[in-house]
Amino acid sequence: MTQPLLRLTDVGKSFVGTNALEDISLEVHAGQVLCLLGDNGAGKSTLIKILSGFHAPTSGTIEVDGQPVVFKSPRDVSAYGIATVHQFGGTFQLMSVGRSFFVGVEPTKGWGPFKRFDKGLAGEIAVREMQSLGITRVTDGKRLVGSLSGGERQALAIARAVYFGANILILDEPTAALGVKEATHVLRIIMQARAKGVAVIFVTHNVLHAMMVGDHFAVLIHGRKADDFHKGERTREQITDLMAGGEAMADLEAELAALEASAGSTGRS
Repeated sequence: MTQPLLRLTDVGKSFVGTNALEDISLEVHAGQVLCLLGDNGAGKSTLIKILSGFHAPTSGTIEVDGQPVVFKSPRDVSAYGIATVHQFGGTFQLMSVGRSFFVGVEPTKGWGPFKRFDKGLAGEIAVREMQSLGITRVTDGKRLVGSLSGGERQALAIARAVYFGANILILDEPTAALGVKEATHVLRIIMQARAKGVAVIFVTHNVLHAMMVGDHFAVLIHGRKADDFHKGERTREQITDLMAGGEAMADLEAELAALEASAGSTGRS
């Protein structure tokens, strides 16, 4: 196994005496997808904020390419080649695809006081990069972002991150608000990014989506890592049971069995 692009060792985060995260150790490798699984309140959001530079860990170490680092801000994180795409893509609905792709780093043409935004070049590059991720329906860089589907907006944000040098891509619940078809598009984009050698951290509570694209999996429960395994080492049922808690699932199964028995009894009478 090659050296991981990103390694967390015993990372923890406390807020006024409350431990949001405890002893989280993870490795993320180039060209692989690490699926970070957990239900609401599992600690996924806190971990993302640490990796995005919004929170400093209370304990533990973070290494990038084998070197210890301290993230002081989101801009600092970006300098290490780490990009986070949040659930709604961070795009601007009233901007064109080209301008949204290059917001803050716009290409220009002309010189001096006549310098202006190069709309044609921006649109051309944005469309090309989106199509490299398999989004072929977007062909016009002047098209408004608001006219794109949810999956296409996710593609725009991911393409932008990869274009500007991200080699570690954190995707925060990218399929949560999408229908089946759009979610499939996003999963295909994740596989395209992996094929480009990008290390992907796919944060989700959807076990099926994770199993479709994941190479390595970690399950968080109440701020702690409950399990860590590779593709093929757990079944979907085992992962779902772990995330829900074995006792909770057993209780639910008992309730369903009781309801079925009651329905059968009523039908016979």
